[in-house]
Amino acid sequence: MIVKIKKLVENAVAPIYATEGAAGMDLTATSKRYDNENNVVYGVGLAFEIPQGYVGLLFPRSSNAKKDLLLSNSVGCLDSDYRGEVSFKFKRIKKWFKKSKEYEVGDRIGQIVIVKIPTIEIVDSEKLSKTERGCGSYGSTGK
Repeated sequence: MIVKIKKLVENAVAPIYATEGAAGMDLTATSKRYDNENNVVYGVGLAFEIPQGYVGLLFPRSSNAKKDLLLSNSVGCLDSDYRGEVSFKFKRIKKWFKKSKEYEVGDRIGQIVIVKIPTIEIVDSEKLSKTERGCGSYGSTGK
């Protein structure tokens, strides 16, 4: 599949697979700023043209475990009709007055996984099929 990217800044880095078996392509920070709620916002200096019928899912990298940051929306959703800059917004775990471990410009901060999305037709129904789990919710299938 071909996915077009547009470099929005000179130091933008094209997404790359770190290994042959990687599902996601790494994205590199080209900018870093703090918003009015003290979240860290990283831009990657790239815009994508995701093909219609697909979505780009944005995840933090596993190296995020070494940082004091949590991706604010858990998984980002890069829709096929979005053409703006891809960015990641992280909540800082430590308070603003403590030194926290953060990514810097030039670090690989996240990854994008592009997957096919089916078109879903929603149908109202009075009954749903029965399953072994039924209405069991959080933790209902074990610890």
